[in-house]
Amino acid sequence: MKKNKIPFRGLCTALVTPFQEDGAVDMNAFRRLAERQIDGGADALLVLGTTGESATLTDEERRMLVTETVRLADGRLPVLAGTGSNDTARTVRFSRFAAEAGCSAVLVVAPYYNRPTPDGLIRHFRETADAAGCPVILYNIPSRTGTDLTVPIVKKLAEHPEIVGIKEASGNIDRAADLCAAIQDEDFAVYAGNDGEIVPVCSVGGTGAVSVIANLLPRETADLCHAMRTGDHVRAAAIHTRLLPLVRALFSETNPGPVKAAMAMYGLCENVLRLPLVPVRPETEERLREVLRALGPISVT
Repeated sequence: MKKNKIPFRGLCTALVTPFQEDGAVDMNAFRRLAERQIDGGADALLVLGTTGESATLTDEERRMLVTETVRLADGRLPVLAGTGSNDTARTVRFSRFAAEAGCSAVLVVAPYYNRPTPDGLIRHFRETADAAGCPVILYNIPSRTGTDLTVPIVKKLAEHPEIVGIKEASGNIDRAADLCAAIQDEDFAVYAGNDGEIVPVCSVGGTGAVSVIANLLPRETADLCHAMRTGDHVRAAAIHTRLLPLVRALFSETNPGPVKAAMAMYGLCENVLRLPLVPVRPETEERLREVLRALGPISVT
């Protein structure tokens, strides 16, 4: 049985990586953001995800952030690290590092650019899971990778004792439903990979969410995930409806541009990204201000 290896159920916040004005990682801001998530009720933390701009971090920065997140969590909640790349050997090396550093699981994206065949995908994930030293969660986001983890591929990978779930971010609710139907047990977790899909994915058997909006609203997002897990669909629908305008605004440009702009409005971090990402357009920033104004006060303590 793998169900005890599933690292979390509920909300996992995909942490942003804050930068100083000179482009260096702002570790003091990162520590504050991680503590805010823990205090806000997150069930797990993800470091080095898409939202964390992992693609433009150096190996040294990646190791530093993983080590510091585990230290900050201090056993209070699981830490996941994004360790995937388009190089299986590199993915294996960093997954081993994350496991040895104390991460509860690693999130491994489908290899980008190479566009491997189904056989190549299966070998990539199996070799990573064989060597990682901790559970592996698949990450399907074909809009960024050009590679789709289809239901037959995921079902085959789910047979591996260390592959325990998937962050499903294809944007297709039918896909999430098909995954839940194809793997009908408690040994494999299907997580919503898009904030606007938490309610529908959890309603068809999903286990929780890996969330961007939680960087701004950890308590509300945790409450949404908890409401779905306990079957309080009326409360979940109310939270979902309230947050939906912000969700749409946060994905009106490439993530994490909008969420960093919104966080900067509250003094949570600087509005600094690493090229080729740039701050959002003025009209997007104004849209965010309007949505946040309508949403009401946000606690930043």
